[in-house]
Amino acid sequence: MQFDFEAMTPGERYKLLLATVLPRPIAWITTRDSSGAVNAAPFSFFNVFGSEPATVGVGIGSKGPGEPKDTRANIRANEQFVVNLVPYSLAQQMRITSIAFPKGVEEPAEADLKLVPSERVAVPRIEASPVSMECTFMQEVALGGFSLVLGRILMIHVQDHAVIDAARQYVDAEKLDLIGRMEGGWYTRTTQRFEMPNIPLAEWKRPA
Repeated sequence: MQFDFEAMTPGERYKLLLATVLPRPIAWITTRDSSGAVNAAPFSFFNVFGSEPATVGVGIGSKGPGEPKDTRANIRANEQFVVNLVPYSLAQQMRITSIAFPKGVEEPAEADLKLVPSERVAVPRIEASPVSMECTFMQEVALGGFSLVLGRILMIHVQDHAVIDAARQYVDAEKLDLIGRMEGGWYTRTTQRFEMPNIPLAEWKRPA
């Protein structure tokens, strides 16, 4: 089946992308607005895009024409944010923060999330998140009603129980118990994995 994106509406393209690009990691972003209120919202058009500089990228949409979502507006206003990753134990709290609350409502309070101060930015992080990345704004790329927001990672927090060897940056990913976004209202866990080591060129033999 072929889908001609040039002939489809933005909503139709969005729906198809969500149903096929799977699984997607979730950036649970905390920001502050101009009055100091803390916003928290999840986004699954998200990944990391380099290590020099360490860069995160998040696709953030709009509430309506010319009205960016609060997260994007807050990032542009003070150029700081924290990307918290979502464990299975906080799935329901993340779901609550995805509700379209009016501007100024603090989603962490609605979801009973404890916040703790960050080290390098003025935006707090979610204490129970197993991984939190403190970021500063780098660049925004306009993509119609969306924007790709790029941020520089200044510091990353990883919960102690998941760190195997800090000096060598070894982390037990299974202990993070992160979830990913699937299609519609579906999510997935990252606890079922399989290993496939890279094949050295010298060892490659094409199957007969």
